[in-house]
Amino acid sequence: MAKVEDIAECFLYLDDKNEGDGISNLKLQKLVYYAQGFYSAIFNKPLFNNDIAAWAHGPVVPDLYHAYKQHGSNRIPVPVGFDRSSLNSEEIELVEEVFEVFGQYSAWKLRNMTHEESPWLNHEIDAETIPLTEITEYFKTRIN
Repeated sequence: MAKVEDIAECFLYLDDKNEGDGISNLKLQKLVYYAQGFYSAIFNKPLFNNDIAAWAHGPVVPDLYHAYKQHGSNRIPVPVGFDRSSLNSEEIELVEEVFEVFGQYSAWKLRNMTHEESPWLNHEIDAETIPLTEITEYFKTRIN
């Protein structure tokens, strides 16, 4: 199983490699959420073990948020020496696909998209943890 930090670094690396506009903490949170959702729906197991919470601006991995919060809404610097071998081939393939589909959108577009999805809607009032089972079931409806 991947570590959420490695998934995040992979997204930052892909953005830099593809000469993207940079990834803020808000955008990174949404990309990681979509990666977890699609991975768990396809493989019936989590991509990473960290909880995802329904915060005001959409789904957030609190541990990851705190790791990058010092950047505010600015671009997160690309990690030096990202090691692709920290992820297996199916993890990298899924992250690359999520980046290809969702990486083109702005942080606010991704935020607004998650605000229309049931995993966040069902838990945002209390800013609760979104159960992985609920995320998985929702994303299964998006892959069939």
